[in-house]
Amino acid sequence: MHDRTDHINRLKTAEGHLRGIQRMLAEDAYCIDVIRQIQAVQAALSKVSASILDEHLNTCLITAVRGDDPAERERVLKEISSVISESGKL
Repeated sequence: MHDRTDHINRLKTAEGHLRGIQRMLAEDAYCIDVIRQIQAVQAALSKVSASILDEHLNTCLITAVRGDDPAERERVLKEISSVISESGKL
């Protein structure tokens, strides 16, 4: 529960930064400053994503691997593979 609250707070912070970026663009801010703010939001989102993935690996994945259902193990492993593959495309 604590981690979810932390994730939500981090996402709210990123949301505030996104609004700031929108204002910067509306006010014709210097391009490099806008890019730096975008990079900061991307880094914050990546951190939340990595943390959620870590939690998933240490809960859902472990439960599935230790479970008796081979189809569930395969499904969860395919999910992880897909997420990792997609993250490489960003």
